[in-house]
Amino acid sequence: MSAEPPYTDNELAERGLLRDRLPRHVAIIMDGNGRWARMRGLPRVEGHRRGVTSVRAVVEECARLQLDQLTLYCFSSENWKRPPLELELLMSLLRTYVVKERDEIMRQGLRFGTIGRNDGLSPGILKEVQQTIDLSASNPGMRLCLALNYGSRTELVDAMRSIAERVKAGEIDPAAIDEAVIASHLYTAGMADPDLVIRTSGELRVSNFLLWQISYAELWVTEKHWPDFRAPDLHEAFHDFATRDRRFGGLSET
Repeated sequence: MSAEPPYTDNELAERGLLRDRLPRHVAIIMDGNGRWARMRGLPRVEGHRRGVTSVRAVVEECARLQLDQLTLYCFSSENWKRPPLELELLMSLLRTYVVKERDEIMRQGLRFGTIGRNDGLSPGILKEVQQTIDLSASNPGMRLCLALNYGSRTELVDAMRSIAERVKAGEIDPAAIDEAVIASHLYTAGMADPDLVIRTSGELRVSNFLLWQISYAELWVTEKHWPDFRAPDLHEAFHDFATRDRRFGGLSET
């Protein structure tokens, strides 16, 4: 990442973008690292390494576009089924990223955070993650959220358990449980729902990602594998988003 200044309105217009038609919160399912590597006769781990370059490029571009939040699906709760060597590399890349990009996160004024369970993540990784969270907590810029050891069904189970415990303790009346109460017990409590979900590598599924939060999000899929995804692809997604008629279950006014 580099601390490039935010785009001016004129610079946005040159790229065919309008500030008031940009999504405020973008969530990305970063898919295709392994396929990218296989197509080139490389080990899967090389796809993951190249994927980190895409992360840097996309974080930088979203920050320059002054989005409110970028959420990246980095490691799902199902990913623990992968081979031990690949898991070891993924954890190493995660720790390296959190440490190496810390100064840049601070320089750009980003607020760093994560969602997901801590189970399975090493104390060393958790320590580095928490340090970056604490250091960046008061930054004024875009929130960068990494979904780590995350699964949406697990998130909903944890939320229901938490609500049930509070009902049992007499803190919540069951009749008062509504969408707002449930949302306040999710890992994403306090975050706005995504406006746009981007998925790379052409897969047409959401893979247990933010199932509650993306109820009314727009979906955009590209055939490009994540290691090849860059700013122009992000702009393409935003151009398409700007044409969408978002009705949130209602009727169009046009």
